[in-house]
Amino acid sequence: MESLNLTANGIAFHALADGPSDGPLVLCLHGFPELGRSWRHQLPALAAAGYRAVAPDLRGYGGTELQGPYDLRTLVGDVGGLVESLGSGRAIVVGHDWGGVVAWSVAALRPSLVEKLVVLNCPPPYDLARAMLRSPAQLRRSWYILFFQLPRLPERRMAENCAEVVARALVGGSHRRDAWSADELAAYRVAFARPGRAKAAIDWYRASFRRSLRPGRRRGLPPVQAPTLVLWGAEDRFLGRGLADPDRLRRSLVDGNEPTVVLIDDAGHFVQNEAPDRVNEELLRWLGPAA
Repeated sequence: MESLNLTANGIAFHALADGPSDGPLVLCLHGFPELGRSWRHQLPALAAAGYRAVAPDLRGYGGTELQGPYDLRTLVGDVGGLVESLGSGRAIVVGHDWGGVVAWSVAALRPSLVEKLVVLNCPPPYDLARAMLRSPAQLRRSWYILFFQLPRLPERRMAENCAEVVARALVGGSHRRDAWSADELAAYRVAFARPGRAKAAIDWYRASFRRSLRPGRRRGLPPVQAPTLVLWGAEDRFLGRGLADPDRLRRSLVDGNEPTVVLIDDAGHFVQNEAPDRVNEELLRWLGPAA
């Protein structure tokens, strides 16, 4: 895999890439607490099918510049800037967890950028917010979002002892705990122990939570036009399986845009790491070979 340095939306991004430079662009957006390397199993598979697959460290993460703000409008702008920086007008956008929130939002707010949308274990943002308000079970699953609103304590806890809690979160949050090698966990710990990195990741949650409290900010996004695939690790500890129900997802898509939903058994929230072969199989079956 290649290591890229890109400039987009006014900051410097680090990214991993694989595949032919003239292949259709697939932009893979990671979640929390992850990095672009969380797509290390998918990039070679996409490349072998003829795609140009790129996985950036998102704003404030890993090797990307440590600079806010971390509001959704800025994060959507980052994706637009990355697509432009990579010399493409459109991309297949793939997102997991927080990267899924950004992917849903880009598809809704910047439809001309998104050729196809693939989301892994992440519902449309407004649907998750509504579930937290209406479902005590989902609120219990999402308790950490409220903890992250505290000042200073969450990032201090996250970074201490070389970010030991990050490794525990990845392993403990997985259904398949053998998905994470010691070397892989060490790479994550080093990344999040760097000064300011834990705070940046948590500030994504703070910016989103504060935005949701503003008057008139509980409206949903415009409906998504792009063909949409949802891959869902069925044993997710953080998100209820009902959030992947096709009837529920249709409310976030334009009329006639039927979502393809695939539940992946024996995998949890970090599905692309827990069941990489199955994710690659379903992803490539739906995308087809690169044109």
